[in-house]
Amino acid sequence: MPELVSAGLPVGAFAAAMAITLFAGFVKGAVGFAMPLILVSAFAVFLPQDLALAGLILPTLTTNLSQAFRQGVAPAVETARTYRRFLIATVICIAISAPFADAIPRTAYLLMLGVPITVFAGLQLAGRGLAIQLHHRDRAEWGLGVIGGLYGGVSGIWGPPLLVFLLSTGADKLQMIRAQGVVFLIGAMALLASHLLTGLANAQTLGFSAALCVPALAGLYAGYWVQDRLDQQRFRRWTQGLLVITGLNMIRLALA
Repeated sequence: MPELVSAGLPVGAFAAAMAITLFAGFVKGAVGFAMPLILVSAFAVFLPQDLALAGLILPTLTTNLSQAFRQGVAPAVETARTYRRFLIATVICIAISAPFADAIPRTAYLLMLGVPITVFAGLQLAGRGLAIQLHHRDRAEWGLGVIGGLYGGVSGIWGPPLLVFLLSTGADKLQMIRAQGVVFLIGAMALLASHLLTGLANAQTLGFSAALCVPALAGLYAGYWVQDRLDQQRFRRWTQGLLVITGLNMIRLALA
């Protein structure tokens, strides 16, 4: 019988989770997002849904703490002010949807997230302009924040709606990276608080999540080296391409 380690996982499964988290941290360091997307899609292959969701909570929290404050406290605070509508809507809706994490079929939320992400990012890669008109910007920010929060509470993923907003409004590279860090950090805090209440985050699952922080941070700092060498155009193309890949992977998992 295989030896069991953190959260009662066999050694092989735990090692796979660590390796996947290292890769996810590297991608996040390079483009500023995709850690939960990679972890959810990969963990779904060999982990129970509740452990997969709980496992990503602390790596997401710690990596976004680094990302949000990488340029200092004052820029992070200013970014929080700029995207306050998205933040408010996301936090409220994470709290609303978190109690239903076990009730939403995995196929449903993977399809509902994967299809629109793939279509949007694919059109962007094809050169189609999808910019949000400025007089609709506030409403778009509220609406996408609600969508992100509702998905985030049940799946641990609330980044793609923010990416849609940032790409649509033409945010530059540094603004995109910092906005993602700030929004994801506050969302991760809300997710942790919500699942401490639901019981999904407990001593066993959070022990597993804490162990994953080590490869997550190692990958993140390696990814920063790549990020600093990407120009604005390549950064946007990498972001769009990664969104297409993750969206298609979610659809694949939903239909498997």
